[in-house]
Amino acid sequence: MSFLAFDAEQNQRQPFELPGARPHYNPDRPGQVERIALELSLDLAHCSFVGVCRITLRPLRPELRTLTLDAAGLTIERVQIQAVSQPFEQDGEKLRLNLLAPLGTAPVTLDIAYRVERPQRGLYFIGPDEHYPDKPVQVWTQGEDEDSRFWFPCFDYPGQLATSEIRVEIAKPYQVVSNGALQSQEDRGKTQIFHWRQDQPHPTYLMTLAAGDFACLTDQWRQIPITYWVEKGQEDSARLSLGKTPRMVDFFSAVFGYDYPFAQYAQVCVADFIFGGMENTATTLLTDRCLLDERAALDNRNTESLVAHELAHQWFGDLVVIKHWSHAWLKEGMASYAEVLWTEQEYSLDDGAYYLLGEARNYLQEDASRYRRPIVTHVYREAIELYDRHLYEKGACVYHMIRGLLGEAGFQKAIQTFVRDHAHQTVETVDLLRAIDKATGANLLWLFDQYVFRGGHPEFKLAYSWDAEAKLARFTATQTQAEKDPKDLFNLKIPLAFYFGADEPALEFTLHLQDKEQSFYFPLPQAPAMVCFDPCNSFLKTLELDYPPQLLAAQLQGAPSVISRIEAALALGKKGDLAAVTALGTSLSADPFWGVRVEVAEQLGQVKLQQAADALIRSLETNTDPKVRKAILSALGNHKTPAVYATLFDRLHSGEASYYSEAAAARSLGAVLTGTLSDKIPEALTLFQEVLQTRSGWNEVVRAGAVGGLSHLKTSAESTRLILDYTELGTSQPLRLAAIRALGAVSTGQAPEILTLILDRLEAIAQEAFFLTQVAVCGALGQMETPKALTILQSLKERSLDGRAQRLAEEAMGQVRKKIGAEVKLQAIQADLERLREENQDLKSRLAKLESQSTPGTHP
Repeated sequence: MSFLAFDAEQNQRQPFELPGARPHYNPDRPGQVERIALELSLDLAHCSFVGVCRITLRPLRPELRTLTLDAAGLTIERVQIQAVSQPFEQDGEKLRLNLLAPLGTAPVTLDIAYRVERPQRGLYFIGPDEHYPDKPVQVWTQGEDEDSRFWFPCFDYPGQLATSEIRVEIAKPYQVVSNGALQSQEDRGKTQIFHWRQDQPHPTYLMTLAAGDFACLTDQWRQIPITYWVEKGQEDSARLSLGKTPRMVDFFSAVFGYDYPFAQYAQVCVADFIFGGMENTATTLLTDRCLLDERAALDNRNTESLVAHELAHQWFGDLVVIKHWSHAWLKEGMASYAEVLWTEQEYSLDDGAYYLLGEARNYLQEDASRYRRPIVTHVYREAIELYDRHLYEKGACVYHMIRGLLGEAGFQKAIQTFVRDHAHQTVETVDLLRAIDKATGANLLWLFDQYVFRGGHPEFKLAYSWDAEAKLARFTATQTQAEKDPKDLFNLKIPLAFYFGADEPALEFTLHLQDKEQSFYFPLPQAPAMVCFDPCNSFLKTLELDYPPQLLAAQLQGAPSVISRIEAALALGKKGDLAAVTALGTSLSADPFWGVRVEVAEQLGQVKLQQAADALIRSLETNTDPKVRKAILSALGNHKTPAVYATLFDRLHSGEASYYSEAAAARSLGAVLTGTLSDKIPEALTLFQEVLQTRSGWNEVVRAGAVGGLSHLKTSAESTRLILDYTELGTSQPLRLAAIRALGAVSTGQAPEILTLILDRLEAIAQEAFFLTQVAVCGALGQMETPKALTILQSLKERSLDGRAQRLAEEAMGQVRKKIGAEVKLQAIQADLERLREENQDLKSRLAKLESQSTPGTHP
């Protein structure tokens, strides 16, 4: 989890709590919901449905005369209890029942009939249109965070658990998949009714249905059915992409100490899904973009990680349910950490360590560039705002720290205790602490206080020196995050290891770090070859290494931990001299782990020396791993030389085995076309056009790379027009989204008339309701430097129904304002300089005039 420290100047952090944020709590419970039964009839032609929702409630207060349910956008037609109609009111968000008599204490069933026309959230109708005539007909739901209220009336918060069943009538030949087990499939002539029942209690946000003309592939774990539902024609991709699921079920059942808890496990791949996946109880929905082909599978483990993540939620999230959204890290952090655990299991411990480093970096980037917040907070505008890198990736890092502190056996015992003790119940963060204490006796409140209940992480600057005469090592650790406020100090005990040689044992010491700066002295038998701080990488932190170059080179070459070798590579890259290039070049060709070679390539890309570019070009001859080749080709984009241009042009023209490597070549080719290489733009544009016309493939990775390459040509009107062509409706979704994002990057150097074309196109696209399109528009506009971008973003924010899109629009507006402010300041500075030049010129003229009037040898 170590990472090179961000420079202070790069910190663009804004407050997490935006205007309108307030504390959120679960509402008072009128009773315990025991069962929810839905009967739905879907009208695919009109994107509408009618339904009956029956909620069985055991009241907690016998005198209860009113009930308030969540019912957003539903037209309620009647409410009955025991066939007696009840008075009700609705305001578009809530359904308020004014009961004719107190409910008493015995269970009662609310019978609510309603209809919905063209729902905006919760339940989505997907189908072909004039722009996308081949899009499949599908219906699917998305409940998290609080969107189930858009497709059935309910108490829509995670603290209520109930069993459920769904009966759905739909036209043939479409099938319906839902929670639990299929009870029956009834033929009604032109329609059919699917009846699903979930016997274990779960919250409303995990209730689901997915309908389509699916192919169903069957598998199993022990006696539990495992199914993969995909559009017909995608069966081979489904096996390739999802086929490891039974082994994952076996692995997580062992890790969590609890056999897979539900009647079946279905994975349904749907079109236009707004997330990567959603862990509905026993029935996960996945984006159909996760389905791989053979070429994509060469270096894409994202789908495998997605499958592991959503499957792990069946324990953390579905079996053990969070009581409130503020504790969602318990499930999302573990599901993200499950990706690490599976990577270790399936590939290697090194692969797992490198995967975790990526998780930490994702969090660190958000912390530095967006905002910092406690993982657990109940202050927000909408709960969906919590679903960020703090919740997922930092949450995963917290689980890893728990594992490091408890050891393997203690970690498993604590996690298994947590799952067993809270199965089919709701939990809060304190319940995990109690489970750890119960299982191991460890009190980790100190860790949670520092990493969970407050924001931030330690940022260490480390210095080492050796006194040869005294045989004394000095090690200094500075917590740079506490420079402004001592309250930001962390109090941790972190190991430090000295390595002397291959045949000599390492010496390890534990450092108690609690002050801003601390120095430690170690008498050693000889000068160490390497010094590794937190050698097992157990703590979330950033590092800046101030070590002698020879020590860094030795660490890069010989440290046992891949993370320690990567830390050395980052430090050498920062030094940027020929000695560093030599050490990095050797590692790029010799390190046994592909992830270290990836990091080394990235560092060589940052060193502005010809020798670094030469080393990268040479390494293409020996590195066949597609992940490493992608990193090399990406790094070459930072070196703008004729040899680099020729290499990138050749790799894009000839093609790469991997989609991602080929796309990297395209992006880097565009990046080098500046300065003396500007005369190559026409040749490169021809190649980009050829790629865009002929290389459609899996998820449009290669063509999106070409668009990314074009986005670097900021003074080329032709490149902008090419990008604009692919923002048209009818362009495949992945390529269109890439083109929309690229408009922001290419805009900054364009002539006014081209900039107007870009803004007009983004303004039109911003009217679209699809969430991913709105995200792409925000990303594009946030890169621009014009007040018109603010107007478009404000309009998008006001119109969007998604809290995430609203927040992204606000953040993009802040970025634009900052750029405009910087431009205004620059213009003022330029005006001041021009005024000073004029004044200076005037003074020079007056001085010259005085000198010309003076007579040599005379005095004034």
